[in-house]
Amino acid sequence: MTSTTNEKKLILVIGATGAQGLAVIDALLSDTPAESPYIIRALTRSASNYRAKELAARGVELVEGSADDIDAVSKALQGVYGAFVNTNGFGGGEMKEIYLGMRIFEVAKSVPTLRHYIWSNLPHVSKNAGFDPAYRAEHMDAKGRVGDWLTMQESDAGTTGVAWSMITTGPYMDMLKGAMFRPAHTRPDGTVVFAAPLTPDSRVPLIALKDLAWWARYAFDHRAEVSGVDLNITSERVGWDQLVETYTKVTGRPAVFKRLELVEWLALFDPNVLAHPLGPPTSAGSKPTTLGENLERFWRVLRDNIVEKDMEWITKVHPGTYSLERWMREEGYTGLEENILKSGEDGGWNWKPDAEKVKGF
Repeated sequence: MTSTTNEKKLILVIGATGAQGLAVIDALLSDTPAESPYIIRALTRSASNYRAKELAARGVELVEGSADDIDAVSKALQGVYGAFVNTNGFGGGEMKEIYLGMRIFEVAKSVPTLRHYIWSNLPHVSKNAGFDPAYRAEHMDAKGRVGDWLTMQESDAGTTGVAWSMITTGPYMDMLKGAMFRPAHTRPDGTVVFAAPLTPDSRVPLIALKDLAWWARYAFDHRAEVSGVDLNITSERVGWDQLVETYTKVTGRPAVFKRLELVEWLALFDPNVLAHPLGPPTSAGSKPTTLGENLERFWRVLRDNIVEKDMEWITKVHPGTYSLERWMREEGYTGLEENILKSGEDGGWNWKPDAEKVKGF
């Protein structure tokens, strides 16, 4: 299969079977209202995975291989018009992701048919915070450093050039179904308890996966306009008092927000899980950053509003941007646990607080 089949443009999606990749593929294949101009190739570690099989049933071409394997990535890129690249922020540490983010772009640039390269980015939060180590969330900084590097590369929107774009996001609104944002406890009287180390002034920039996917489709549809552009997006900046109010409004169930200190939130979880290293040490003689240390820094980023978003511009370009209330209603949200991140299905991320420790909430 080459860059055009029946005049359709072939897009490679790296991270295709993850939460983000699946949403992006949905948007790219959607007829809105004209027939989609895209066909999809997915790089997947296992074509026998149920998510990969579901993609194949929709006509998605599967190429087995890992984003860690540059030869496999190079093979998957051959003949494509575009690439949407989302590397695994918890797949081996900061240095590995920085290398892969840069190297995949370099390999993509050598593909004669490639015309549009989209990097799925996160804010370089250390830079935003003046490089205060208290805010060094490595899974964000890794992508953000690649994004900074990408801005130094040429973006050519000519008919034979390679244009690049970035889509800079943040935590998914859909993570309210699982991972770190789901309710911590339900009281005997039915009251749902959301617990987090946030202040009354904290506003977490949550992105609905459907919005993220809308922007990916928008970027591929508007190559010239977004060439060399960082699309710094979100859906809504949500305070947790607003979260519980909206939850009750939508579900009719009582809910409360229990405000915690960082040390209190971390104490809810298995210390053996929090001690898991994100990757190898970043320098000789140093210790690797643990999951717990990274989460502590990540919560500080959210608590202290380190990430800025221009909501006026976002909603001007995308008037259909999801609000938290609309998202809850469309999703039929209840707060019951579901796996959203693929790593949760793989056993590595969808952890939860100790049931005994949250009983008093």
